[in-house]
Amino acid sequence: IVITLMRDSLGPAAKQMAENFGLHLSVIDLGWPGTAPMTLASKIAIVAIPIAIIVNLVMLALKMTRVVNVDIWNIWHMAFTGALVHIATGNFFLGILGVVVHAALAYKFGDWFQYDTRDYFGLEGIAVPHGTSAYCAPFAVIVDAILDKIPGINKIDIDTEKIEKKFGAFGQPVIVGFILGIIVGCLAKYNIKDVLQLGIKVAAVMYLMPKVIKPIMEGLLPISEAARDRLTAKFGGGGFLIGLDPALLLGDSSVISAGLLFIPLTVLIAAIVPGNRVLPVGDLATIGFFIAMGVAIHKGNIFRTLISGSIIMFITIWIANQTVELQTILAKNADMLKGATQVGSLDQGGSPITYIMVQLFQRTNILGLLVIAVIYFIGLAMTYRRFRVLKKADDLEQAA
Repeated sequence: IVITLMRDSLGPAAKQMAENFGLHLSVIDLGWPGTAPMTLASKIAIVAIPIAIIVNLVMLALKMTRVVNVDIWNIWHMAFTGALVHIATGNFFLGILGVVVHAALAYKFGDWFQYDTRDYFGLEGIAVPHGTSAYCAPFAVIVDAILDKIPGINKIDIDTEKIEKKFGAFGQPVIVGFILGIIVGCLAKYNIKDVLQLGIKVAAVMYLMPKVIKPIMEGLLPISEAARDRLTAKFGGGGFLIGLDPALLLGDSSVISAGLLFIPLTVLIAAIVPGNRVLPVGDLATIGFFIAMGVAIHKGNIFRTLISGSIIMFITIWIANQTVELQTILAKNADMLKGATQVGSLDQGGSPITYIMVQLFQRTNILGLLVIAVIYFIGLAMTYRRFRVLKKADDLEQAA
């Protein structure tokens, strides 16, 4: 309900703001609310869910992951990759391969970022193995490693707690949300009444999001602990991680603040992406999903999050342009084009996993494939190395 409040309040304002900036782009970003239904209506979706579950079971049996994914809804991300590969190649089995590859990577993300989920978000025994939070995180890992090596820059640390301490009442999340809502309303050129109403709604989101996430976490943790204990007793091999929706990460004040800052920032980034046709609309109000795990990687440092998030959104928008034609066919097949000539999306339409899988078989942009693949595989390698370092430190701490 709170995410819907955020989307319905900020979505129209973001669209108006983009128009005010002169971004008359021809392709509308449908966001996940528009992309998920057309994906689940595709031919491949009917088998994607059982295949993703089988991949999870096989990886668990082979001890390739500790993640037990119970978030069936977000398998639509894996189905989207399979659907676009199927459309690009005309080969149903290659589409299935797309589902398998995306699923396997997603579960590994759950393993690799388990310490961020536990130590930063306080989610013991829980993993977030899917969604934009997972596949965008390797870009944040690269940025964090680079910033660590830049003298001066590596000392800058801005987080919501420090802002609150420095500015007192004006630094509290609800006041920050009100101010950000006012700024977005002004950029959208709303009248004074609508500007103030938007400020109140955004302030309400900043206040309510942590409140509603907390009881969800409190309710899930005993269940996840019982599930892990039962699985460990039955199958052995150490503790399992219960894979849940990335919405659990949105309760963090730094995630909410950064997500709100990225509403105008993403519109500005859309203006400078070479050859961009996609107008960010549908996913603008839920940018928090894209940068949530990055916030944890940067330990709540909003300064670093703004840098890595800008890079993530630039790459996401560029990739979203490359998948427009395929997503338009997906929408047409689902009878969901609704009079539009072309459609796209940032969530999944801008996924590097989907893009690389499609281009491996389609090969319409070899240079683009090479650049994205090289950057992403470097990110994956650095993410795995980072995980090994964190695991070693955690093992030593447990032993002590």
